[in-house]
Amino acid sequence: MPHVLIVEDDPNSAAMLSELVASEGFTTAVAATLREARQQLMLMPAQAVLVDLQLPDGSGLDLFNDTDLRGSAEIVLITGHASIETSIQALRVGAADYLTKPVNVAQLKRVLARLNQPGDLRAEITELRDGIESDGRFGQLWGRSAPMKRLYDQIARVAPTSVSVLLVGESGTGKEVVAQTVHELSRRRTHPFLAVNCGAISPQLIESELFGHEKGSFTGAVRQHRGFFERAHGGTLFLDEITEMPLDLQVKLLRVLETGAFMRVGSDEPFETDVRIIAATNREPMEAVRRGQLREDLYYRLDVFQVRLPPLRERLDDIDLLAPHFLAGLNASEGTERRFSASVIDRLKQYRWPGNVRELRNVVQRAAIMSDGALIDQVRLPEDPDTVVAARPDTEHGPGLWVPVGSSIAEVERKLIMATLESCGGVRERTAEILGISLKTLYNRLREYGQSAEATSVATPVSSSASMPTHPSSQPAP
Repeated sequence: MPHVLIVEDDPNSAAMLSELVASEGFTTAVAATLREARQQLMLMPAQAVLVDLQLPDGSGLDLFNDTDLRGSAEIVLITGHASIETSIQALRVGAADYLTKPVNVAQLKRVLARLNQPGDLRAEITELRDGIESDGRFGQLWGRSAPMKRLYDQIARVAPTSVSVLLVGESGTGKEVVAQTVHELSRRRTHPFLAVNCGAISPQLIESELFGHEKGSFTGAVRQHRGFFERAHGGTLFLDEITEMPLDLQVKLLRVLETGAFMRVGSDEPFETDVRIIAATNREPMEAVRRGQLREDLYYRLDVFQVRLPPLRERLDDIDLLAPHFLAGLNASEGTERRFSASVIDRLKQYRWPGNVRELRNVVQRAAIMSDGALIDQVRLPEDPDTVVAARPDTEHGPGLWVPVGSSIAEVERKLIMATLESCGGVRERTAEILGISLKTLYNRLREYGQSAEATSVATPVSSSASMPTHPSSQPAP
């Protein structure tokens, strides 16, 4: 029977925790100080340690230094003074989870259920780390560059916990793949992983999609519908493009994260949910908060552990792994044996990849289609934005766009979107396709700019020695 050590100096709290833990099928021991905890661990190793942050002879965080004593035990921090800083510090030193006082019984049971699952996640993570140099991969992620190794380290630390994660990175950097990797290295991996693109669902339907609805709750609701929170129970819910979620729904999401309960549309019956949230955005989160696109209270609730994904231009050496990996997938599905020449790989590494890994995958697919033989010795790349010159203001995709050096990212984004919309004759579907964004995201941006259904003109480019050229087809999608 698994054993749990409870380190708590309040006798009443210790007794309550001991009774709850025992009711879940664990044997228990209680210690009131760090000194007593160390003695208990020497006498009987524990599978888990629930430790108070503030103890008479020190901080509960000090127990993380006693690796020889606690052995393979998972440590769960309990604190009455919860803060973002405390939770992040606990995760960085190796906490499996943390609970706030007064301890929520349902939350404690969920934590214990995860701790009691079979399998040694830490051994699996260690094996993945050991194989990075030889295999060049970590779960579903490929690359052995320094930025990717830093990313792997963050994933390894946060995956076994249950805390919320906020992924920040440009479009095409692989945020959903990172979210899947976090899930697969967590204790929730036997439960569902569901992904929701908040920018691709109509504002009128997104509440129903997230929380479900009852039959007859609105026009068209011909049957009861289970939402993502209900279907992902016990697992992980990935909320992509979180800044595209309507603000009124952000309030309801915050409530679910705080209480662990929700109600279907058209119902007053609460449902408890045990879902880990991984959110993602291609915007700067604090900039989105300042612009009123993300509630500040929701941001801090999601940003317990932030992970920034490196753009491909900062890890060009990983193309040696990524390009053959994408090509191998095509070979497997089509029964071919294509390979890249060394010169093609070199050329791929010289490009800036504004569309990141997604753009690289698309280029690989095109190269495979256009190749006549097994050896791919030619590749067509979109024109690098740094090489567009005034002598070639027009391309097959439309007119170029000059952007003054020093422009804000938001202003560059606005000019790019409006220029592409004008080039497409106001056809928004085509505009969204060229920019590589969802139609919903395009509509949201145009509303921000106060634009009507008609495209507005963009100022004629003016050459300047303090300007840099760019082109709609080669900029990262917003």
